[in-house]
Amino acid sequence: MNNPSPIPDFAAEWNTSRALYPVYLALAKEFVIEFTPCTELESGIETPEQETLELARRWFAQMDERIQVHQLRQFLQTTTLVDDEALRLLLVQHLRKPAHTDSDRDKIDFLLVQFFSHSAPSRLEDADVDLPYVSQMLEPVLGTVTEEVPDWIRPLDELILQASECSSLNELLTSKLLVKGRQFKASCGEKYFEPVAMVAFTRFSFLMRRVFFRLMHQDLNTILDGLRELESRGVTTLDCRKAQFSAEEPVARLRMICQSWKVMFHAEYSSGQPLSMLVDLRSVITAALAKTTKPDGAGARARAAAANTGTVHPGAPEFEVSKPEWNSGTATENSTPQNDGTS
Repeated sequence: MNNPSPIPDFAAEWNTSRALYPVYLALAKEFVIEFTPCTELESGIETPEQETLELARRWFAQMDERIQVHQLRQFLQTTTLVDDEALRLLLVQHLRKPAHTDSDRDKIDFLLVQFFSHSAPSRLEDADVDLPYVSQMLEPVLGTVTEEVPDWIRPLDELILQASECSSLNELLTSKLLVKGRQFKASCGEKYFEPVAMVAFTRFSFLMRRVFFRLMHQDLNTILDGLRELESRGVTTLDCRKAQFSAEEPVARLRMICQSWKVMFHAEYSSGQPLSMLVDLRSVITAALAKTTKPDGAGARARAAAANTGTVHPGAPEFEVSKPEWNSGTATENSTPQNDGTS
């Protein structure tokens, strides 16, 4: 005899909806998303009728259609409203849908990586992020996953290996490995929602993020070191047209831009324009260093005297890009409190 279908837990679903309602309201407010409040959820009803629950479901479905993946990503990485339990409930809310769109898949993919990142210990070594460990961390949302990994998922391991061998952000971006990962995920269709597949994609996205942020951190440090060295050689402006800046871009301003990039790239990564500018700026600075010479003693003293009169920018910058702890999909600075998968 077949086992009977499980009885829906309407009370648990209603409690989840009530807990997530303020989160959705805050997200809509932050991104100026037009919506009509859900009177059923605002009424304070403890035990809803079936019709009331259905109206709440429709409200969340409409909001999910309006909320874009990048908005959810940015909101969750900057808000203080969402703790680990709220993150779990968001996953439950999206996973329980009877049918999933591409947007739902990308949101689930991001939420799984965030949930894993929050659950995993700090300073987790890459070698420890194997499938059994990821499965264990995701058990509160996916249940126990014991299936063998199907062959069709195994190409993810090759992409991870190739990414780990990249020596610069430019090499990672030009390899198109991030794009290939997104394309592979999109090609899976409904197979993506098999628990073992979601475990494999969570591991893939988590490790790919780590590679990305390591290389980004490396490039930013190389740029900042190069700018300091150029200032010590008396260089105050650079021709940065290749990186889409001006022909006489102040070195001091470039330092400030790099600092803002450090914050921005922690919220999201892709192969878009800002990252191309970062890669090109490193190339510009490398070329400038090759064209200039290190100052001799007399030249350095003259520049120091000029700096005291305000005619030349001073040398060392006031900030550093500190070494991050790779405990999550988002790089967490030692000095900064806490980031697409390949979504």
